[in-house]
Amino acid sequence: MQTLQAPSLHLPRLNPVALITLAAAVLVGAPVAIAIFTGLVGGGGEAWSHIVSTQLLGYTLTTLGVIAMTALIIVLFAVPAAWFVSLNEFPGRGFFEWALILPLAAPGYVIAYAWADFADVGGPLQSLLRDVTGLSARDYWFPTVYSIPGLSFVMACALFPYAYLTARAAFANLSLCTMEAARSLGASPRRIFLQVALPAARPAIFAGLALALMETAADYGAASYLGVQTLSVGIFRAWHSFSEPAVAARLAFLLILIAFGLQFIERISRGRGSIQQTATRWRTPRRQKLGSLAGWSVALGCALVLTLSFIIPVARLVWVSAETGLGQGQIARPFFNSLILALAGAAAAFILALAIVIGARQNRFSQYIGRFTAGAGYAAPGIVLALGALFILSWTGMSVAGPAALVFLVWIYASRFTAAGAEPLNAAFSKAPASLGNAARSLGASRLQRLARVDLPVAMSGASAAAIILFVETLKELPATLMLRPFNWDTLAVQAFAYASDERLAAATLPSLLITAAGLGPVILLSLQLTRAGQSRAAG
Repeated sequence: MQTLQAPSLHLPRLNPVALITLAAAVLVGAPVAIAIFTGLVGGGGEAWSHIVSTQLLGYTLTTLGVIAMTALIIVLFAVPAAWFVSLNEFPGRGFFEWALILPLAAPGYVIAYAWADFADVGGPLQSLLRDVTGLSARDYWFPTVYSIPGLSFVMACALFPYAYLTARAAFANLSLCTMEAARSLGASPRRIFLQVALPAARPAIFAGLALALMETAADYGAASYLGVQTLSVGIFRAWHSFSEPAVAARLAFLLILIAFGLQFIERISRGRGSIQQTATRWRTPRRQKLGSLAGWSVALGCALVLTLSFIIPVARLVWVSAETGLGQGQIARPFFNSLILALAGAAAAFILALAIVIGARQNRFSQYIGRFTAGAGYAAPGIVLALGALFILSWTGMSVAGPAALVFLVWIYASRFTAAGAEPLNAAFSKAPASLGNAARSLGASRLQRLARVDLPVAMSGASAAAIILFVETLKELPATLMLRPFNWDTLAVQAFAYASDERLAAATLPSLLITAAGLGPVILLSLQLTRAGQSRAAG
């Protein structure tokens, strides 16, 4: 008699490396999971009913409006600049190719401080307008940065390089045969851009745009300073002003839905917009030299984008700081606090990123879990992750004070930025031949031996880039630091925000400039590396 056996479930074998990856994934995903859980099961009552009836629609529509306007400005800034820099020759092209990435060095709240001072009624821009026209402040209308369009402009200035980088890479990798086929059919340069290049680059543009818009939705510092009532501002107000962390968690759930929605739209556009090139003749197109008038017009447009997004904000901060000299005596302690937290956060995020990236090479289960949790942590705003940490502190009876708060803050940094550190490590593995692991396996090396002798040395080639990115991102983080730092443990970001919120912008300039300077070196290094890579590819 034949015995029937129940079908076996082929669960993945969890070797030690996979277990480490699973533990890293739990550490990365726990804060956002707890925030989502608390937002779903708690947060009811009179406070939530009051917010639903009076403020929820405004918070949501304002956030969506800022996202939409920011997207429009980013596309106008990034896509034409990427097209002309990648496939055209004009005066200053080599300079603009790397200089247009510089705004990444300054966080959005720093650019907000600078533009608010520069364009205010007493600032140099309106003062110059009155001097030239002879008008008084009551005689004319001037757009204010303290508005939804103003916040959108500020965020676009800070974040358009994300879309510029992805669009530039996509345009630079267009097939020569595709371009020549379009020209042979009599297509004009404008038609080639709109009907050939833009559809081919659309998935890459959407990828960079989605990343920028997730950062826009997560922003608290710029929105709060400019008085725009977004969901991030509402979350912080519910926690800090109304002492309703459960209500804040429910608002945070809506913000997470927006972030995941942006990720979903990006993936859909990537799938539908992907274009396969089947021709064997694949060479990068040569740059077309523009005429004198067209070339100088393009150079002027690129200069305008760079001036609005980086030169004016940084120059204004430098001018105010040099003119007043305020804040110099109180900068030492926040500087060292920032350095300690940034180093600790970068180290923790790097370790988790390394565990997730190496574990992803072991089996599909580890790959899926690691990438999903890292992506969720990066998509969730810092203010949401900080709420998750605060709930854990409350459940365990600990307070936001002393070493415990610092440990939780470092944990939130790691959860927020592990995905950013994983990208350079993944790039390092992608450059290594697959035969390395196969050779080690054929020689009888165990998993741990392959980890020590193959995987770790390969990953270390991307360690410097990952460490730099993590350090800079951690240094710029504001809302999580604002919510979790112990008393009298201010960082540069917190000090700049506190001064600016108290209308002491002159004192806020020095910490703002130090944050920007810390990010400037890595951004310039990244820009030069990308430029050299493009030159090598074109030469090859």
